[in-house]
Amino acid sequence: MKGFKHYAGVFIRGMAMGAADVVPGVSGGTVAFITGIYFRLLSAIAAVPSATINDLFRGRVRRFWNQVDGTFLVVLLTGILVSIATLANLITWALDAYPIALWSFFFGLILASVWHVFRQLKAPAAWLAMPVAGGAVFAWWVTTLSAGQVDPGALGFFLSGAVAICAMILPGLSGSFILLILGMYAPVLAAVRELDIALIGLFMAGCVLGLLSFARLLGYALRKGHDAVLAVLTGFMIGALNRVWPWQEVLSWRIDSGGARVPMEQVSVLPVRYAEVTGEPAQVPVAIMALIAGVGLVLVGEWLAGRSERRQSATADV
Repeated sequence: MKGFKHYAGVFIRGMAMGAADVVPGVSGGTVAFITGIYFRLLSAIAAVPSATINDLFRGRVRRFWNQVDGTFLVVLLTGILVSIATLANLITWALDAYPIALWSFFFGLILASVWHVFRQLKAPAAWLAMPVAGGAVFAWWVTTLSAGQVDPGALGFFLSGAVAICAMILPGLSGSFILLILGMYAPVLAAVRELDIALIGLFMAGCVLGLLSFARLLGYALRKGHDAVLAVLTGFMIGALNRVWPWQEVLSWRIDSGGARVPMEQVSVLPVRYAEVTGEPAQVPVAIMALIAGVGLVLVGEWLAGRSERRQSATADV
């Protein structure tokens, strides 16, 4: 029986995932992976359809709850929602006020996560370089796409939810960035701010459908080709580094649904070039310190997770 301390940790992990999902370019799936709950989350989600049919519809509520790891899912989801509700404005403000420091922190976080995921390979081999490269090229290509525009109607909300949630559970791919590419980031945020229950409901319905379908598919792929899938995920993270590179030159702008002028197309540049085109200091020392903080956070998380596993193992042996 897992107690309060365990689920407090799950809640904190959920808050970290929620904070990451708010930032276009950062994946909540990456946070789930580096905090050690990724495979548990996939298993729980993948179990929902069969458990619903076999247990819930037959009145076996307790068995259904156990099959889907219900307490874990509810606590994690609560953490994600609390984080989005309380930290979204803070993170948005920080991205405007301290963009280089915050993007450098996320760059370090993802960079260290690449090594963390690679270490999960059961049998590292030279051929795995191919799926790593494929994943990296695909993720890099996604980060270079310009913002488009999906019709922000009922179908648009539903489909964008289904697509974005798939990216959210993949380390290296950002669901919020996918919404940006689809042109649905601002409409979704507006629906949340205005508490438009109908549109939020359609978006969530799309998320549920996409999540249940994709989690089951991804879980199957991991069982059949564990190392190949992890290699692709490692590539996703490497390619995603382009999106969180702290120094970006804006090539074109667009007007969002709120009337604000926002970047439409950006390209990663060296700090010297950034200073030339923006007239702003590149803040390289700040960027280095923030990057080290991001790497350090992952390393500390690994150490804490390892210590927890050793304690649980020692307790089981007693």
